[in-house]
Amino acid sequence: MTRAVRGRPRIVFEDVSVEFPVEDGRLSVVDRVSLSICEEEFICIVGPSGCGKTTLMNVAAGFEHPCSGRVTLDGKPIEGPGRNRGVIFQEYGVFPWLNVRDNILFGMRLRSSRVPASEQEAICQKYLDLMGLKDFANAFPKTLSGGMRQRLAIARAYAAQPEFLLMDEPFGALDAQTRSKMQNLLLDVLQREGKTVLMITHSVDEAIYLASRIVVVTARPARIKKIIEVPFAYPRREGLQETPEFGALKAYVRDLVMAEYEVQQQLGSASAGPA
Repeated sequence: MTRAVRGRPRIVFEDVSVEFPVEDGRLSVVDRVSLSICEEEFICIVGPSGCGKTTLMNVAAGFEHPCSGRVTLDGKPIEGPGRNRGVIFQEYGVFPWLNVRDNILFGMRLRSSRVPASEQEAICQKYLDLMGLKDFANAFPKTLSGGMRQRLAIARAYAAQPEFLLMDEPFGALDAQTRSKMQNLLLDVLQREGKTVLMITHSVDEAIYLASRIVVVTARPARIKKIIEVPFAYPRREGLQETPEFGALKAYVRDLVMAEYEVQQQLGSASAGPA
């Protein structure tokens, strides 16, 4: 997978700010963010917990709306969710009352993202095979491991044939070995499918291994602190993480993120006031 660092801009944030009402006024969560996500680009957003990363993804998904500025898809304002954007959450997001096959078919049967009935079975089988779930087609999610449930969530999102994947800490709840396998599976799937990805992660290693660009955001309210071009070509293999170049970039990004954690802790202490 030798993907261009940049194609044409698709999702564009233009001076986006988001505030939420709180008991004593308004809480600024995102402040004047401008960012272009380009065709077949993989962007990871990293920053302190609670800084506004997920809010940025929710704006791109159409779940939240800016208080000022705008976010567009191919030049048109994003006004709500759409079939061209598949969302994958950390909590797997699968329906426990549906078996694996019906979970994958679910999105294809929705009015907003309906796939012709004549194509549904072939698409379902494709993702059962691709995600290694064909032997579990009739199993229910409660019988699956965490990694398998996350593969099912990805399969369901993909089966609806979105152009974009919006992923919020999708591997955060997995053990290290399963997480590594899921990262490699994601890269393999992207090689075949050519999607555009916006991913939220707390793992600097994960961001460097997967992304073409890393967006480091500040303590709340989220502002863009630094956008980093990841210099490693695709396809990527795990040995990359043992190289001096990977280690140097990891140290640089980690220092940027940890500086914002310190800022956030200081802000938290200040808002708490004297004990």
